[in-house]
Amino acid sequence: MNLKTCLLSAVSISTLMTAPAFAAEKPPNEVSEVVITGAPYAVSLDSTTTSVNIVNRAQLQAAPAVGLGDTLNGMPGLRSTFYGPGASRPIIRGLSGPRVQVLQNGVGLVDASSLSPDHAVASEPSEATRIEVLRGPATLAYGGSAIGGVVNIIDDRVPSSAAKDGPEGHISASYGTADDSYAASANLKGGKGPWVIVVDAVKRKSQDYKAGGRAVSEILADATGETPLPGDRVLNSDVSLEAYGVGASWIGSDGYIGLSVKRTETRYGVPFPQIVFTTPPEEGPVYIDLKQTRVDFRGERGIELGLFDRARFSVGYADYKHAEVEVASRAVGTVFRSEGAEGRVELVQRERDGWQGAVGFQGLLRDLEAIGDEAFIPPVQIDELGVFTLQRLDLESWGLEGGLRLDRRRLDASLVGRPTSAAARANGLNWATADATPSFTNVSASGAVFWRPTADTFLSLSAARSSRAPTEFELFADGPHAGTGAYEVGDPTFRSEKVTSLELTARWENDRARAEAHVYRARYNGFIEQAPTGDMVDDAGVIDPDGELPVFLFTQFDATFYGGEIEGSYAIWQGAGRSLSLEAAYDYVHGEANGAAIARIPPWSVTGRLVWASPRYDGQLEVRRVGEQDRVTTFELLTRGYTVVNARISYKPVEDRDLRVFLEGRNLTDQVVREHASFLKDIAPSPGRTVRVGLALNF
Repeated sequence: MNLKTCLLSAVSISTLMTAPAFAAEKPPNEVSEVVITGAPYAVSLDSTTTSVNIVNRAQLQAAPAVGLGDTLNGMPGLRSTFYGPGASRPIIRGLSGPRVQVLQNGVGLVDASSLSPDHAVASEPSEATRIEVLRGPATLAYGGSAIGGVVNIIDDRVPSSAAKDGPEGHISASYGTADDSYAASANLKGGKGPWVIVVDAVKRKSQDYKAGGRAVSEILADATGETPLPGDRVLNSDVSLEAYGVGASWIGSDGYIGLSVKRTETRYGVPFPQIVFTTPPEEGPVYIDLKQTRVDFRGERGIELGLFDRARFSVGYADYKHAEVEVASRAVGTVFRSEGAEGRVELVQRERDGWQGAVGFQGLLRDLEAIGDEAFIPPVQIDELGVFTLQRLDLESWGLEGGLRLDRRRLDASLVGRPTSAAARANGLNWATADATPSFTNVSASGAVFWRPTADTFLSLSAARSSRAPTEFELFADGPHAGTGAYEVGDPTFRSEKVTSLELTARWENDRARAEAHVYRARYNGFIEQAPTGDMVDDAGVIDPDGELPVFLFTQFDATFYGGEIEGSYAIWQGAGRSLSLEAAYDYVHGEANGAAIARIPPWSVTGRLVWASPRYDGQLEVRRVGEQDRVTTFELLTRGYTVVNARISYKPVEDRDLRVFLEGRNLTDQVVREHASFLKDIAPSPGRTVRVGLALNF
C-alpha cells in the first residue's frame, strides 16, 4: 500500500466507514457597537435579528497564530475543518465549504478554499482589525454562497479615516511550545489627510506539532487493521507564511476613495497516516505552495439622489495559485489557478422616522483551472450577477425587516474532448453530451419581526427562503480528490439548492448580566452532498473491486437541520474598574436526511469561563467539553468526546501605553482532541498542551 493510498484510505474511512484555538472573551455588548456585515445601513449589535459575533483587534492579537477556521473554533455554533495547521475553514451550524462565504471587507476572496478542505483561506486573521461572523442564511446581501453564514475579515488596508494624532498602528509577536512556532505582525497608518497611507506585514512559522497522544486513532486502526506508529508528533504539519501589503486613500469631508495591494505566500504540509508500512511507499508526503496577489479598490461618499444619501463601492481582484508538491522529490502534482474579480455597489437610503434601507448590486467574474494528473474538474469560467434590497423599520418598541434578491449564475466549462471515466459512465454521465454552460436564476427573500418588551429585552422571529447554485465541483467533478479521499463524480443536471429557515432570537441584558439565545430550523430542498455508490476504482476511474478509492457521487436530496446556541455572562463582582465574571455557552446542531445522519455534523459543546478584568491585569480560566459524536453515517467513524482546560493572563506594564504582555496555556491537560467535522480527524488530532507567550503594542 503506497502513502497516497493510505492517506486516501484514512481520510475516506473517516468519511466512509481540538481544543478550540480561540474562545472570544467578550466585553458586555454596547448598544453603540455597530455591525458592519449583513446590511449596508447601521444596525447595533443588540438589535440584529440574526446571530452575530464580533472578534475585535485586541482579541485577535491575543489569539494563537492559526488559520481562520481554528481562530473562530469554539465560538457558539462554530467549528473548524482543521486539515492540519496550514488549512482550516469555519463550519457554521454544521455547514461549510460552498455554503459559508468568507469575505474580505465585504467581497469574496476569489481563492479556492471553499472547494476543498485542504485548500487554505488566502487571508490571515492577524491582518484584521475585526472579524464578524453571521450565523444563518445571509444570501440577500451576499448571494448563494452565504446560504449557511458569513465570515467577514475586515482590515484597514484601504484606510477610511486619517491618523489623527500622528502615526498609529500595532506590533505583536508570540511564541508557542507545541509546534516551536513564532508569529509577528505589524501595521502602520500615517497621514492626517487628505492622503493616508497604510503598510502592514505578517509572518508566522511553525514546525511539526505535538498532539495529546498518538496521531492515528485506535478507532481507525481497529477499522483498517493497520498498526499505528508510536509517538505524539504529527509529521508534515509545518507551516510557513508571509503576507505584506500597502494601501492609500484620499479622504475628504464626506467620503474616501482608496486602493490597496496585498501579497500572500504560504507553504504548509499535509499530514499523512503514520502507520507501519509493509512495503516502502511509492509516493511520499506532500506540501502545498500557495501564492496570491490581491488588489482592492474601495470608496464611499455622501450623495443626493432621491431616496439615497450615501453610496459605497468595493472591488476585489485576485490572482491565486497553489501547487501540490511531493516533499522528497519536489515533483509538482496538481496546480490550481483562480483569477477573477468580485465587486459590489450599495446605495443607502436616507433614514426617515426609523425606516432604513438600501439597494445593492453585486458581480463576480472568475476563471478556475486545475492542471495535472489529478485535475478532476475541467477549466471553468464563472460569472454571477445579483441585485438586492434590504429594508428595516424600527419603531423603538417593535419593528420589521425584509429583503429580496435576484441572482444569476452562469458557468462555462471546457468539456470538448474530455474523457468520461468508467465511474462516471456507470452513473449515467457522458461529458460529450453534458451541458457545458449551465445557468441558474435564483430568488431569495426574508422577513423578520422584532419586539422590545422592556428596555433590557429584545425578541425576534425571522424567516428566509434562500437559494444556492451548484458549484463547479458539484457539477463537473470526475476524478480522484486527495482532499476528501474519494473518487468524486459530479452531476451537470443539478438544480439549485433551496432552503426555508426559521430562527427565534432572544437577548436580555442589565448592568451585571447578559444572555442571548438562538433556536433555528432549516429545511433544504435539493441539498447537495456526496454519497458512496459502493464501487471501488483505481486512479483512472476504472471500476475494480480491489481498487484504492471509493466512488462518491454528488447527489441531491431533502435535508433538515435544527439546533441552537445560548451564551451568557454574569458579573460576580465589579467595582473601581475591575470585575470578576462568569461566562458560559452551549451549542447543538442536528442534521438528517430521510431519517439518517448527515456526515461530519459536529457534536454538542459546552463552555464555562471565569474572567478577571482590570486596568493592568486581565485573566481567564476556561473549561470546554465537546461531546462524543456517535450519530454517524454508514460510511464514517464515531469520534470520542473531550474536555480541555485553557488559561490566559495578560499584564499592562506601562500605565499610559497600550502595551500588553500575555502568557497562555491551551489544552493544559494534554487531551487527544479530534474534530469530528475534519476529514483528517483520525490521523491528525489537534495540538496537545501548548504554552504561548507574547506581546501586543497599539499606538
